[in-house]
Amino acid sequence: MTTSTARDLYYDPWDVALNADPYPMFKRFRDEAPLYYNEPHDFYAVSRFEDVNRTLVDYRTFSSARGVVLEILKSGMEIPPGVLIFEDPPIHDIHRNLLSRAFTPKKINALEPMIREFTARCLDQVPAGGTFDFVKHLGAIMPLRVVSMLFGIPEHFQQRVQEDGDRHVRTERGGQMTDNPDGAITNGEVFADFIDWRATNPSDDLTSELLEAEFEDETGVVRRLRRDELLMFMNVVAVAGAETTTRLIGWTGKLLSEYPDQRRLLAADRSLLGSAIEEILRYEPPALQAARYVTQDVEIHGQVVPQGSAILTLIGAANRDERRFGDNAENFDITRKGKQHITFGVGAHYCLGNALARIEGRVALDEILNRFPDWEVDLDNAVFSSSSAVRGWDSMPARV
Repeated sequence: MTTSTARDLYYDPWDVALNADPYPMFKRFRDEAPLYYNEPHDFYAVSRFEDVNRTLVDYRTFSSARGVVLEILKSGMEIPPGVLIFEDPPIHDIHRNLLSRAFTPKKINALEPMIREFTARCLDQVPAGGTFDFVKHLGAIMPLRVVSMLFGIPEHFQQRVQEDGDRHVRTERGGQMTDNPDGAITNGEVFADFIDWRATNPSDDLTSELLEAEFEDETGVVRRLRRDELLMFMNVVAVAGAETTTRLIGWTGKLLSEYPDQRRLLAADRSLLGSAIEEILRYEPPALQAARYVTQDVEIHGQVVPQGSAILTLIGAANRDERRFGDNAENFDITRKGKQHITFGVGAHYCLGNALARIEGRVALDEILNRFPDWEVDLDNAVFSSSSAVRGWDSMPARV
């Protein structure tokens, strides 16, 4: 059996209860229906690592230009310029190269002491024997502060940025981003006043660089970024970068509470911090799936997926594929070595900020363990986030 519309084999990206633990269904997809078709919502899905990897790499057949969130892609809405993750080469590569100047190893590594200092300040406010919320006290604050360091965004302005991002990414429970009365995609105008101020007050930051940068666009014209492009650039980096690390920190708290033996191992041996973050990213990726638009008929597992279809790459399923990660793929193991997961994507859309997210996750976990080597999360009062774009927690309180 290679494709399925069976009712007992069903995945709905907007089903909050199913998304709370989709992995048993994902395993069935890998085994029974590596090409899955959802008739009610009219989309295909691939779940095995090899298929997800191939789909994400082949941008000519599987395009991002109509959106990588299923409901946005299906809506046929016009995608505004500058939404990097909703672009294909060559325009994607041009825009990515402009942003990449902020993500050099030298610049990213230089941020680590500042990330550690801010994380320590956040954690120092939590009393021993009290309650620490992995998301509210750290995960929802630190990543946006780090992105703001890159862009030179003042501290007093960051709350506005976070609220704007939440308004567009968050949905009603079980809802779709296209149901949002403010629109599925922000126009980035939240950054307008800051850009105007920075244009007359340049500094050593990414915003100033982007305001002055000249590049050759896809038509061969040498120019600077238009205002609408720059607004969207800033929004994509601020929201996407912060959301990913916010979810990572929330899952860190939950998983290391559920696996206290691994937490104790990590507390005793900090050389495992890097592999622990990789395992958390593999085991509970912040983005469970990514959509693509099929530009031409393509055969997958003996079935033809027609041009014009929507296809979901089930990243969460691929990350637990036994064909890639071995018989213990469903186990959480911070000592795992070897094969790379696909949480940050692959190919043209490999996450530009992956190194920064990894540093943020590692530093956060290190500083948390320095203060709270033992914790137990309070799942009864944890809040699961409602969004088809990211999967994680809006609150993850713990007794420390």
